Amino acid sequence: MASFECDQAEGLRRMLAGPKPRIFTFLSAASATDKSAMLVNLSASLALSGSDVVLLDACSSNDGISHRMGAELQATLLDVARQERALNQVVHAMPQGFGLASLTRGSLRAANGSDQHQQRRLSNAFGVLAAQSDVLMVDAELDMNDNFAIPAMGNGEIIVQVTPGAASIKKAYALIKRLNAQLGRRPFGILVTGADAQEAAVVYQNMAQAASRYLALQLHSVGFVPQDDHMTRAARLGRAVIDAFPLAGASVAFRGLAERFTLSAHSAKFGA
Repeated sequence: MASFECDQAEGLRRMLAGPKPRIFTFLSAASATDKSAMLVNLSASLALSGSDVVLLDACSSNDGISHRMGAELQATLLDVARQERALNQVVHAMPQGFGLASLTRGSLRAANGSDQHQQRRLSNAFGVLAAQSDVLMVDAELDMNDNFAIPAMGNGEIIVQVTPGAASIKKAYALIKRLNAQLGRRPFGILVTGADAQEAAVVYQNMAQAASRYLALQLHSVGFVPQDDHMTRAARLGRAVIDAFPLAGASVAFRGLAERFTLSAHSAKFGA
């Protein structure tokens, strides 16, 4: 286990030392339910640690975090780009302590068309939103051309969520291949959820070895979150697990993740 922990610390230090460390772009190879639970609880944990956190839904599908949370948002970043709404109308305060925002409603391709000027305004609005928050968490997906909805999402730290199952691991590796083909060799983080430390180590090490051997790139462990029924119970209460059940195993894990992410957002490197 020492090797896994060392890789995790070094991986976080190296992965999160790039430009715009406050932007964390998440892609998930887990179920929509598992992805939502991770994003909500990590965002809430970061907020509880004192960070101003915005969670941005950049998905065109109903699996996006705003849809999963059933939030009724007044405005989207696309509305701002169209000069129909002000930026301060985009972020909705959630009871878990973070702000929730959405890039658009439905497909950005259908909404945006070929208006390059509008696309630039959308990218500018994204940049301002990032600058106004301590941490911008992005619930992202790749389009048919393996691009993010806004290129700047690829300039942040890209983290792939995976669970300890063959289907999830295969999907996560496919996402990494697509990212590598589009963005070139660069660090990608791996966050294992629904697994204990030993299971997470095995998943990470197997993926890291495959990526090194077949793609000539390095993956870095962000950490893990164990399977914990307290997360489901907290969700039913409309609360984060760290708030409702602070001694639960998942709460301990999210506190550790929040500490690392917060340190990264303020100092641009871990262990400083």
